[in-house]
Order: sequence, then C-alpha cells, then structure tokens
Amino acid sequence: MRTYLGFPAAAAKSTVDSQLRANLRNATHTIRDKRALAVGELADWPGLRAHAKAVKDHTLGHLDGYLEQFESAVVAAGGQVHWARDAAEANRIVIDLVRAVSDAEVAAGRPGVAEVVKVKSMATQEIGLNEALEAAGIAAYETDLAELIVQLGGDTPSHILVPAIHRNRAEIREIFRDRMPDAPADLTDEPAVLAAAARTHLRERFLAAKVAVSGANFAVAETGTLVVVESEGNGRMCLTLPETLISIVGIEKVVPTFADLDVFLQLLPRSSTGERMNPYTSMWTGVTPGDGPTAVHVVLVDNGRTGVLADEVGRQALRCIRCSACLNVCPVYERAGGHAYGSVYPGPIGAILTPQLRGTASAIDASLPYASTLCGACYDVCPVAIDIPEVLVHLRGKVASGPGHLGEKAAMGVAGWVLRSPRRLGWAQRWAVRTRRLTPKRLPGAFGGWTDTRDLPKVPERSFRDWWRAEGEKG
Repeated sequence: MRTYLGFPAAAAKSTVDSQLRANLRNATHTIRDKRALAVGELADWPGLRAHAKAVKDHTLGHLDGYLEQFESAVVAAGGQVHWARDAAEANRIVIDLVRAVSDAEVAAGRPGVAEVVKVKSMATQEIGLNEALEAAGIAAYETDLAELIVQLGGDTPSHILVPAIHRNRAEIREIFRDRMPDAPADLTDEPAVLAAAARTHLRERFLAAKVAVSGANFAVAETGTLVVVESEGNGRMCLTLPETLISIVGIEKVVPTFADLDVFLQLLPRSSTGERMNPYTSMWTGVTPGDGPTAVHVVLVDNGRTGVLADEVGRQALRCIRCSACLNVCPVYERAGGHAYGSVYPGPIGAILTPQLRGTASAIDASLPYASTLCGACYDVCPVAIDIPEVLVHLRGKVASGPGHLGEKAAMGVAGWVLRSPRRLGWAQRWAVRTRRLTPKRLPGAFGGWTDTRDLPKVPERSFRDWWRAEGEKG
C-alpha cells in the first residue's frame, strides 16, 4: 500500500522518473490529438457544452427531487435502491447483498459466493470497495483491461480513462507473465496479444460469476435507467451474465430525462477517447424477466457530495462526467502523474474534487488546490464547462484561512498594515533601499519555498516615490 505524504513530496519523486514521464507524455498527447479532431467535427460543440452545463446546473439545483424520481422509476421496474451516506455504509450494503446471495446459493445446495466481477468504476475505488470485500472474504475481479493490469500489478489507478497509463507494453507483459497464472509462455508485448491473454483469463470469471458490481456514467431520473459506456465489451459481460447486479452510483450522476442523455453521449466519447461514440453503450432499467440479471440493486452514494453541493463556487465540480480531458492537457499532470495526487481522482478535477469530498483539514488534502499552474487549459477542454481555475483559487482561499498558516497570515497582516499608510510605505521603501546590499537571494526558513525556483528581485537604488520627488524638484 502506498504511503502518501502530500502532493509536493509525491510530485518531487515522480517528476524525476524519466520512464513515467515518457509514458505519460506519449499517452496524453495521443489522446488529446484524437480529441481535438473529434471535437472539431462538430460545428455546435460550444452549444452542446453550454447545454450540458445548463442541464447539470439545473439537476444539481433540484437534486433531491430527481433522486426521488429516479428511485421510484427503478422500483417500478423491479429494482431496489439503497441509500449510503458514506463509504462505510455503501460497503456494508454491498457486502450484505453478496452474503445474501451466497446464503441463498448454499440453501439451494450450491457453493456459496466468494467472488464478484466488476465493471470499471471510480465510485467503487472512491469508497474502497475492493478492500472492504477482501476483508469480508470476498474476492473482487476487475474486468476492464487497464484495471486488471493495475490489480495484477498490486498498483493503483493513475488516470480516469486509462488507469494504467503509467505502464508501457513491456511492463504490462511482465505483469501478466508474473501474476496471471494462465498467461501463455510465448506472451509478447503486442497489444492484441496482451488483450487476448486478458480475455482468456477473464472468460471463466464471467461465466461462473453470480454477482457483478458496476458503477454508472449516468442515471436517468425519468426512466430509472443506468448507463455504462466502455470500449472493450467486458463491462457488458458483467452487466448481462451474472444473476445479481449491484451498481454503485454517486448521487451527482443523475440526469433528468432520456433526451438529456443524448447531449452527454455526444460529449463524453469525444472528450474522453476522441471517438464519435463509444464502442459499447449499455443501458438497463430494473429487471427484465428472462433477460439479464434477476436482481438489480442500485446503491446511491453521498460520501461528501451534499457538502460540495452547499458550496456555490465548488459545487460545479459535481458537473464532472469523468471524461479525463482535463488530465490530458494539464502540464502538471503530464509531469507528475496521477499517483502524485493521492486520490482516485487525479489531475485538475482531482485537485478540486478530492479536497471538497474529504475536506482540507489535513495538510495532505490542503496541498491539492496548489497542484496547478492556473493556466486554464483544463477549463478550455471541459465538456461541461467546469471553471477549474476558479475553484482552485476558491479552495486556496479556504486553505489559507484555516489553521496552520500563522506565518503566512502574520506576513500578510504586516504587509497590509504597511500598504494602508503612505507614510509607512515610504519608510519601508527607504529602509529597503538602505539595506539592499544585505538582501539575500533566497528567503530563510518557511519562506524559502518561494525562492526555491526564483531569486528575489533586486532592490533599486531608490524608490519610485523618491525618484518622482527628485524629478519634480528638477522641473
């Protein structure tokens, strides 16, 4: 398990890893170039973006009503809805559901359920579901290729769309050869060969699984429909073959109507994979007798989201549709990598979402709003127009106003006292001129961070005020 010390320490380590930087640069530039071409095909992209923002803002403003509407629609379609206030409650619900299925299997004279198959889901990563299941004696098998690579490698995801983006083909081949029992002896690092090996490895899991766990990209309040978009088809295997399906869904994933869904299904694939549409878009509404799972459960997870909703500036982070476009254009992410953020949500969106979900009380999460140059590239590519730089500055203000910044507050207080008085400012300027030869290039102690990457500017021989006064006397 990784020990996370905060973004500055983690980034200092990752930025000197030349292989990691090469992997990230190659992958992010490829994805961003594909995205630019796909987005450029649509003349009304700005209109779609504005429409999606409006839909999300409207939904967040009436979230309670739409969640209740969604629950009613799911129940009417034969599904069950469970509400979880936090990660612990969500994990407990899932474990209880799996155990209930296991008990029913045992009662019928069949083996109990000791494993589940999973569709790629950031919500399950957020709540630590795999670890909770393992502690309960239940194995969770990731079926998304990149998630499988991460799981077999004992690693953690580092990208929203491509969790194993920090690995190259040679590294993946070694992981499969070392950790995949049924990997072929002649395994090469060709993508098609690696995908075929993973497919063979997973096939028996799909066929034997009694329970599957998924997330959802969208939840439609009008119909109770859940939507998962993917590129491989493994998710659809999980969604259709097992008898019980449990979906973990953040409460912000709801959209009002099926017509609204159309807008997001145009925005998401273009922003994430640079495609016009995803190869697999799976939708399911409750239980359909004779087709798919016979028991469908939806766990609606809060886990800090209502707190985010209460912040008028920060709540726009809940518009996020997890496309990862902001990661692929971020100069900080490209150099530091996803693990430096210490969260399931890396990159610019993670820098604003994680501190709000977990709070900025700890020094670790308080460092994330500073993991940005504020260049604005993330806002430019966001398909739902989240002004990430605005939220970053907003969160920095919260961090600075909290405890643990006494030195900074004292310095700003003294500066304010000086600047409020022309007389005091003039005195300070004259004092700085007289002591200019003693000015160091680097500030001491806690203030040294500012001068780690820059020299202090040279103090001029006289202040502007003194120069102006002298010029006036000449005239």
